[in-house]
Amino acid sequence: MPFTRPRHVLRWLIGAIVVLVILGVGGPFLYIHFFNGSTPAALSLSPTSGATSASSAPSSPSASGSTGTAGTAGTAASGSVAGTWSAGTGSVVGYRVNEVLFGQNATAVGRTTSVTGHLTVAGSTATAASFSVPMATVHSDKSQRDGQFDGRIMDVSQYPTATFALTQPIDLAPLPAAGTIKSYTAHGKLTLHGTTRAVTFTLTAERSTASNGAAQVKVLGDIPVLFSDYNIANPSFGGVVTTQDHGLMEFLLVFAKA
Repeated sequence: MPFTRPRHVLRWLIGAIVVLVILGVGGPFLYIHFFNGSTPAALSLSPTSGATSASSAPSSPSASGSTGTAGTAGTAASGSVAGTWSAGTGSVVGYRVNEVLFGQNATAVGRTTSVTGHLTVAGSTATAASFSVPMATVHSDKSQRDGQFDGRIMDVSQYPTATFALTQPIDLAPLPAAGTIKSYTAHGKLTLHGTTRAVTFTLTAERSTASNGAAQVKVLGDIPVLFSDYNIANPSFGGVVTTQDHGLMEFLLVFAKA
């Protein structure tokens, strides 16, 4: 009489396989999406209540002669923007890269608030602007990722600083009302990993008032970065983490009069 395995053994084997599949797929999903915290949202500007967003194209004045105002924005933000401004509290620079971690889609985000920057405005033209970041201060939510970032990817000991400098003036006219967000095209040079490249991207700006009543100019943007353009090693690691060959450098600069 031929030997046959009991049915309960077969069921146990099938159940074990199902559990392994669930752990292999569902485990990483649960870890990434529920137990590992949420991915920081993209940096953004919020118009002051009563204000509007505007493009860089001139807008037609209303019957009152205004292009739109924000009643709660404060008078400090409504004056001249001419002069020299310095980036300060509230400024953030970082990266955003899509990755596949344990077979699940995720977004890697690293940021720093250790930002220095300057903005020079003559009349209604931004004639110079720059910012600088010490790369060793950029951190994500994973120490393992930060270790790879500091070492083989960005080699922060050899290339400690990332910088951006505007190379063409930006015409700001007509100046937006306080609390209004307006978009502009920026041309500049970005230096990463010891390599400098010309970049063109869209940034948005808003005039606002700080809690102490001082005028502020907030500038937001993200610069596409193709890793190979800057001789940056692809962040993919050991078959566990795979990433796209590009990412974004995102920034929010909060300028106050120097």
